[in-house]
Amino acid sequence: MRLFLSGLRKLARRLATWVTFGLLAGLLALIILAVAATSHRTGAAPNERLAELRLLTFPGAYDTILSFILGLGGLFAVIYGAAVAGSEWTWGTLKNAVARGGSRSGYLLLTFASIAVIVAVALLVTFGVGVGAALVGAHIAGVSTAGLGDGPTLGRLPEQFVRGWFAILEEGALGFAIATLARSQLAGIGAGIALYFGETFAGIFLPDIVKYLPFNVAQASVNTGAATSGGFGGGATVAALPADSALVLVAVWLVAALLVAAVFAERAEISG
Repeated sequence: MRLFLSGLRKLARRLATWVTFGLLAGLLALIILAVAATSHRTGAAPNERLAELRLLTFPGAYDTILSFILGLGGLFAVIYGAAVAGSEWTWGTLKNAVARGGSRSGYLLLTFASIAVIVAVALLVTFGVGVGAALVGAHIAGVSTAGLGDGPTLGRLPEQFVRGWFAILEEGALGFAIATLARSQLAGIGAGIALYFGETFAGIFLPDIVKYLPFNVAQASVNTGAATSGGFGGGATVAALPADSALVLVAVWLVAALLVAAVFAERAEISG
């Protein structure tokens, strides 16, 4: 417990935590406000305007904002997981923990547990920022906020949050494992980003395989639709697994990534 609380305090003070999730929240707010500011432009097709206003119209805005966070948040989670795990090697904190008689794998797993708490808080804060920006945007665009207190939508938000948190953790665990194997922040971040976009583009050629890969199952686990894209920003449309089946695979990928990181840490030579 002492190591876990120490890890929480350490991550809460780290610049990487504030920059990573601050960028996500800031980008979400900017996009919502930009949509609101341009909502009155002339020449827009009715269906195009309807799609844009989904970010500002409640209760649908709740789902749209959460979908944005989970889509782009996966990339940020990979980067954050890699940054934290890589620093344990480059800054020598893992070596110091081992020198004090601690377990290598136990230390890494407790570090990831701290990441899990930070991600949960960041998800809630970012969603709150998004809803606040949507309310401001709705006022700018002249859109009614009558659906803000919609009971059925608010009732299913907690489950969607838990699923989304679990999915983002799986994506963060991949970056965490990659950086552990590379023993480097930069290598982990670079490889994690390459994996993220590589899976997106692979959907063009291997859609039946890509739907089982980590980023697609993460998105499918919180989707109720019949399809999902390979990542934020478009790309190939990939037939999604059922949400519950995808959630099982999210757990498999998460456990596998942490297991690989733990086994490697136990066997790796720590020098310097």
